[in-house]
Amino acid sequence: MMNIESALFTFALIDTGALLFLSIYFIITLSDLECDYINSRDCCDKLNPLVKFEFCGHGLLTIALLLTGHWILFIINAPLTIWMIYRYCSVPQGNMGLFDPTEIYHKGNLKQYTTHSIMHLCFQLIHFFVFLYCLIISLLTSS
Repeated sequence: MMNIESALFTFALIDTGALLFLSIYFIITLSDLECDYINSRDCCDKLNPLVKFEFCGHGLLTIALLLTGHWILFIINAPLTIWMIYRYCSVPQGNMGLFDPTEIYHKGNLKQYTTHSIMHLCFQLIHFFVFLYCLIISLLTSS
């Protein structure tokens, strides 16, 4: 029978896997923009709706870790959640979202967005294996 920890780490593994694919999609779309395969409007139209899913996915995971008392994993995930909240709330008035077609080439924003996406990918990749390990341990100790 699956206990609460096993259910949490199963959810965390699925959520982190989805966030991994989302990060890869961000990197591919931003590199397509950099290589001029798509224009800035199409790129921003593709990425802006997904920012909310990325934010919600990571926020739900952080809240689940807090509610189940996994303090170390919560403390590791909380700064990224706070940073994502800051990025989402600091979008200037009048922009169409976090990614704006008129500002994406301004002051190296494209390189900055790509770097953020790669860092987020690395963070999620590490946590994917951490949650996989935690799931295996929780399944072994529950039986």
